[in-house]
Amino acid sequence: MAQALDIERWDLECQFNNTEHRTDLNGVERLIVRRGQPFTVSLHLRSGTFVPGVSNFSFIVETGPCSSEATGTRATFGLSGSIDETRWSASPSCSEGGTVSLSICSPPNAPIGRYSLTLDQGSRINLGEFVLLFNPWCPRDSVYMDSDEKLKEYVLSQDGIIYRGSYKFPIATPWNFGQFEYGILDACLRILDENPKFHRNPEQDCAGRQSPVYVSRVLSAMINCNDDKGVLLGKWDKDSTDGYAGGVSPMAWKGSVEILRGWDTTSCQPVRYGQCWVFAAVACSVSRALGIPCRVITNYLSAHDTNSNLVIERYVDENGQPVQRSRDMIWNYHCWVESWMTRPDLSPGFDGWQASDPTPQEKSEGVYCCGPIPLKAIKEGELMFKYDAPFVFAEVNADVVTFMKHRDGAVQKVLGSSLVGQRISTKSVGSDAREDITHLYKYPEGSSEERQAFEKANHQNKLLQQATETGLNIKIKTPEAMKKGCDFSVHAVITNTTPATKMCRLMFFSRATSYNGILGNDCGFKDLLNVQIPPGEEKDVPLNINYCKYGGNITEDNLIRLAALLIDYSNKDAFLSVRNIVLEDPEIKIRVLGEPKVNRELTAEITVQNPLEEPLEGCCFSMEGANLTGGKVLTQTLGSPVGPKQEAKVKVKFTPTRYGLRKLVVDFNSNKLGHVKGYRNVIIGK
Repeated sequence: MAQALDIERWDLECQFNNTEHRTDLNGVERLIVRRGQPFTVSLHLRSGTFVPGVSNFSFIVETGPCSSEATGTRATFGLSGSIDETRWSASPSCSEGGTVSLSICSPPNAPIGRYSLTLDQGSRINLGEFVLLFNPWCPRDSVYMDSDEKLKEYVLSQDGIIYRGSYKFPIATPWNFGQFEYGILDACLRILDENPKFHRNPEQDCAGRQSPVYVSRVLSAMINCNDDKGVLLGKWDKDSTDGYAGGVSPMAWKGSVEILRGWDTTSCQPVRYGQCWVFAAVACSVSRALGIPCRVITNYLSAHDTNSNLVIERYVDENGQPVQRSRDMIWNYHCWVESWMTRPDLSPGFDGWQASDPTPQEKSEGVYCCGPIPLKAIKEGELMFKYDAPFVFAEVNADVVTFMKHRDGAVQKVLGSSLVGQRISTKSVGSDAREDITHLYKYPEGSSEERQAFEKANHQNKLLQQATETGLNIKIKTPEAMKKGCDFSVHAVITNTTPATKMCRLMFFSRATSYNGILGNDCGFKDLLNVQIPPGEEKDVPLNINYCKYGGNITEDNLIRLAALLIDYSNKDAFLSVRNIVLEDPEIKIRVLGEPKVNRELTAEITVQNPLEEPLEGCCFSMEGANLTGGKVLTQTLGSPVGPKQEAKVKVKFTPTRYGLRKLVVDFNSNKLGHVKGYRNVIIGK
């Protein structure tokens, strides 16, 4: 006959379990475990002893507001001789005196989220709550990744690098993901509970959380607030009358912690404002917090195909100036995330990295979200796969066609080639170096495999090769260093491979631009009516880019669009070359004073030089770092302007709370330079 235990108290062994499950960075005050891996619970008896087969009881675990065994959100299980890691199970592991230690294991496909744990031996005892996460260390879990080095990077690393700038000049921007900082896991779980699918059908939504495909699609929709109570509000038009009033410039963010806390502590009011790298970085933080291996990637020259024809159509007038006749655009760069998982919902062979995009661009199933879609499906042109394969395929593989619209209404195709999907980049595993992953998305540009993939995507347009066939070619060359505040020259280089002298008109212009392709004011222009290029020769035409002209026009992105339009008088053929250049900010120098040790106060000495011939006003340094600044942003404002060529310098104190390699992320903001980023890696000793 079963005998009830006289239980005085119990212990969820949070310190031991969280360390074993690699969740101790979240703290050890509550139980946080990963699915498919046993954890320990201790029962302390008031009297009597535990006798296997006699002392019999069962456990009940539940998640969600309306759990059921049919949906996998509720389970009842008794004691067995050993743990079964494929289902909810429990087994005694040790019994000494008045203490019984039990091992409990969840199945590797259990829904993630908050659970209650109840012991039932006729009367029920609520043992407490625990959080269950995805387990990429468990071979049976659909997010399993067979590399400790990659798991350290894509799950456990709390900081990283996001690439901005241009494909000719990628700029490494540091980011504090901070997924283990205080309160962040709760904010991530709240994101799941605030999604509209949960409010419509909580039982079905909680059951869906067993799948990383489902969860990553929910996150893609919930990181933006366009359809729901999502985290971030996007804004790309700073030049509107109110600028970024009522919020923070996307350039100002250095990490996800402040954003997620801001959303969580304001009753889910959207945080203002985000742009693509901010949306992607926050999605990466949430994914890693929930246990999904994740990384931020940057696609340079990223196409935004609005009509799903896999062609970006651009129009210019007779002076080479853009004419807006299509919503199609080419962003200087665009960021999204990749998450690692199996795809049992697709045919075999499409497991691994999956792209999803939380930046609101186009609707998918009536909601602003995108993905996840296997990278292999994009590379092979498999556009019938869910989710949103055509849109992502176009981002990296669309063809570009440019037309000139004449005053009389006639439209002429402009010769020249424009590429999309260049130097797709992410941070390397274990270092701050850039890893080029273009080969995961596409075959080499112009190769037979790339064209076959394009044709498989039901599109037959060929790359425009007419420019070289006609014998005239134009390209833009730039100097190696283009520093903000300096004057420099760029060059249009015209080549004539025909046997005849060519007389042409050249319009060479520069305009400020934002990273998403919106053009601003003029930064320098040259219109030469009679450019003569002898047969077999090359003509170099310089254009001066002066700070006095561009300084007041460029956006926070530090980007200038160069375009050279060449018109052959003999046959009216038009040739266009376009290139974006990025101006370099001054370097932020960071020195750490003192021996870096846990719980020892250190000082960061931060210096930046004003590169301009005019003073900087409103100068402010801010600094943060996972396990370095207590989850806070440390700010210091300068009381006076920084003169031309002078240095701005501050000292900021901070106290590390964890040992290991950490990243100190710094931002310097001023009226003329905008937000300048810098970082320093610091090894904190025990």
